[in-house]
Amino acid sequence: MALHRLTRLTIGVPDVATSAGYYTEFGLTPTDTTSFGGPVPFASFATVDGGEQLRLVTAPHRQLVEMRIGADDTDDLERIGRGLASIDMLAERSESKLRTYDSGTEVSIVVELAPRIDQAETPPPPYNMPGHIARPDARAPSVLREAPVQPRKLGHVVLGSADQERSQKLFTDGLGFKVSDAVPGLATFLRCSTDHHNVLVQQAPIPFLHHTSWQVNDIDDVGRGATAMLEKDPSRHVWGLGRHHVGSNFFWYLRDPAGNFSEYYSDLDCIVDDALWTPRTFEGMHALYSWGPPPPPSFLAPEDLAALMTGAHGSR
Repeated sequence: MALHRLTRLTIGVPDVATSAGYYTEFGLTPTDTTSFGGPVPFASFATVDGGEQLRLVTAPHRQLVEMRIGADDTDDLERIGRGLASIDMLAERSESKLRTYDSGTEVSIVVELAPRIDQAETPPPPYNMPGHIARPDARAPSVLREAPVQPRKLGHVVLGSADQERSQKLFTDGLGFKVSDAVPGLATFLRCSTDHHNVLVQQAPIPFLHHTSWQVNDIDDVGRGATAMLEKDPSRHVWGLGRHHVGSNFFWYLRDPAGNFSEYYSDLDCIVDDALWTPRTFEGMHALYSWGPPPPPSFLAPEDLAALMTGAHGSR
């Protein structure tokens, strides 16, 4: 696949300094010299393997301003330009990037030449299982971890679209994303890498950012990361710990100060050979999770949607 990852998201929030503090505690590394102690118009953050993958900018309400996607070479940009033209979508082209706009999600989308992520292999922890002792006479390494959890990369983003069908067509027919699985009438899981999904666009009354998702090493780091965040502020909790059915990943969702959800995840399905993967359709709540606590109403319909619809939303 010529496209290979999400490179960076730019999120607009009413109070950059407060949100910047949250994402620093979440485990992202600040990449500028801004002090978060006063009015801050801009902040940026890196993951361990993906480089700078998040920017925060000042906006009147929470929103995804821009999504950037990595491509291998200029031939890919040329192909994407033709794909967008075939569905009557305008694009601005330069030597190293291409920009278009999705009116359904109100997000600017940039496809840019970028290096692929090269993640060092992480050996699986030794698990004792029935009939198989992989860790004799030793404590589990995960219970001995003391270093703060740091996300390895940006995995995916979920958006509400006022025109889900058009938004999906932009990603598939225009940009070249592939369909992994679908929930009819609601959303389709789309990928631009070997990850099961990098983008999910769901039908919504207005455009909004539902959540961003960040890869950590394993289920223990999902739990450790969320536990550390909740020890500082229990009101950040949204939903978890659990395991999704579509995509299979372990998850825990938290809420940033502006109202956006951020997810720690691990063990997502990966599609390395397209010929060996058959997209399926899923129905009902079982499509959302295999086990864990039931999702709260605020996960399915964020509490500030009505305020966003009236334009009266501010920071929490």
